[in-house]
Order: sequence, then structure tokens, then C-alpha cells
Amino acid sequence: MWVYEKKLQYPVKIKKPNPAAAKIIITQLGGPDGELNAAMRYLNQRYAMPYDTVKGILTDVGTSYFLRYPN
Repeated sequence: MWVYEKKLQYPVKIKKPNPAAAKIIITQLGGPDGELNAAMRYLNQRYAMPYDTVKGILTDVGTSYFLRYPN
């Protein structure tokens, strides 16, 4: 199995929080045009593909989001 440790690779210290920039970043990750939505579209489209090679590519592209942002 694996060990799950919820910690960053390196420490982050935010000196001046910027809520406007945070809102833009969150929108890009999880908004209607964000990466999570795109990943889900790739994963949904793979079920309609008649070719195994294309299914594999869509699966790889769709799951790459979850490998980059596991939490």
C-alpha cells in the first residue's frame, strides 16, 4: 500500500494574501472552464471511442489532472 501524508513538498509562507488572485486561480482549476471540468470531459468521452488507442489517450489525459492535483 502507500502512506498518505498531507504536507507540501516545501514550506509556503504567504506574506500578503490576495483574495482577488486566489479567486482567479480557483476559477481556473475548478470553474466551468477549469482543468477539473476538462479532465472530466476527457474521461467521459473515452466511453464513446471505438478505438482502444484513442481510449487510452483520453484516459491518460483525463487522469493527468488527478495526478497533478491529488487533493
